[in-house]
Amino acid sequence: MSTNQHSNTPSVSEASVKSKNGPRQYDEDVDVDVESYRELVEQESDHAIKFRTCSWQKTAALLFSEYICLAILSFPWSYSVLGLVPGIIVTLAVAAIVLYTSLILWRFCLKHPEVRDACDIGRMLFGGSEWAYNVTAVFFFLNNTFIQGLHVLVGAELLNTLTGSATCTIVFSFVTAFICFFISLPRTLSQLSWLGTISAGFTAIAVLLAIVFSGVQDHPFGFITGQDPIVTAFPIKGTTYVSGMSAFLNITYTLVGQITLPSFIAEMKDPKEFPKALWAVTIAEIIVYTICGSLIYHWTGNQYVTSPAVGSLQMTYRKIAFSFTIPTILFLGSLYSSVTSRFIFFRIFRNSHHRHSNTVLSWSVWIGIVAMTWVIAFVIAEVIPFFSDMLSLMSSLFDGWFGFIFWGMAYLQLYPGAKRWSGPWRSLETVFNYFLIILGAYILVAGTYTSIQSIVDSYNENQFGSAFSCASNAI
Repeated sequence: MSTNQHSNTPSVSEASVKSKNGPRQYDEDVDVDVESYRELVEQESDHAIKFRTCSWQKTAALLFSEYICLAILSFPWSYSVLGLVPGIIVTLAVAAIVLYTSLILWRFCLKHPEVRDACDIGRMLFGGSEWAYNVTAVFFFLNNTFIQGLHVLVGAELLNTLTGSATCTIVFSFVTAFICFFISLPRTLSQLSWLGTISAGFTAIAVLLAIVFSGVQDHPFGFITGQDPIVTAFPIKGTTYVSGMSAFLNITYTLVGQITLPSFIAEMKDPKEFPKALWAVTIAEIIVYTICGSLIYHWTGNQYVTSPAVGSLQMTYRKIAFSFTIPTILFLGSLYSSVTSRFIFFRIFRNSHHRHSNTVLSWSVWIGIVAMTWVIAFVIAEVIPFFSDMLSLMSSLFDGWFGFIFWGMAYLQLYPGAKRWSGPWRSLETVFNYFLIILGAYILVAGTYTSIQSIVDSYNENQFGSAFSCASNAI
């Protein structure tokens, strides 16, 4: 067995790719090192497990499963806080920023074929710093396990809702984590892509049903006679900074997903085709998010809207719509577990044949890593047992870095020195990227404060049960 714990340096094969060809020849438009990518794919030709096998269609399936998710059903609540007009504007603005920064990320990956994940990029952005690599790795791990924890939480909510809270919530959380563990076991993203298609399809049905049921039901759940739903174009008087920021963070969390994109690009056969997948999912998410947020908010109003929005449906409708989210609850958490586990697995077996072989040791380690991520996710779900505030907390802690700051810095590296000021359009773009870095820092500081304050306020108002509670969290 040959393992190497000092994985912060490129592997032998990756380093050889960079040096073998001498000066790199880049594509004129995207600075892609075509020869290096071709060699990386060819190096896997005799491996039992091949990682660089995803077509752009399979990558699109992974992206759709990531973005067409249950968090869409938090948009009506966000629109109720921000008001319909600002809510839609924020959705469009954040979606445009994420599209732009994702294309910057893509170009950065093309220029550096050796990149395997966001942690590699973190090291490069801070001058090859090992400290930056390790800090990024911690954030990467926490972000992904928090998302897994969110899916454990929602899985328990689903099972409680469908069964009428037939057993202890901890049991339902464990069942969700246990099933997700098995779904996470395939070792390549290509093997997971077909499940991503199913996941996105079922979520789209769930969202469509939630919209239709909101419109056809006689009145929202909890309706009070004489108090029809109130819909406002702008925030109502008395809206606090904390609630407004929480609504903004809910939208941001759903749209920001760049942390997984380097991992997706690294497993593509032809990374130059990534924008096809990116544009497809961006157009779809803008349409779905704005329609879902606007229509459900229109029919439920400020008084009856919930997060997720299925809580505003009458019980029969609620169970039907919520049941269609089962695939995405199970798969999307599993996708993040797979990405995290692969990062740790590659660190352990950086230069070892176990990395790409079907050996007893490699599978034992892989299974152990996957299990560890779900144990931690289960604990997180039990300690933070609430949906909206968990979305806001995750967004503020990690999206500032992985949604904005990193990619503004990546742009500055793509255009060093005088290049970033060469002409009015380039200068304007440079100023915009400095703005992105400032925006990310603001989300990190202000968002974390408001998320923590919102959690404290919710506990003070006894809106949630205690940690590791058997109390039902049914919607």
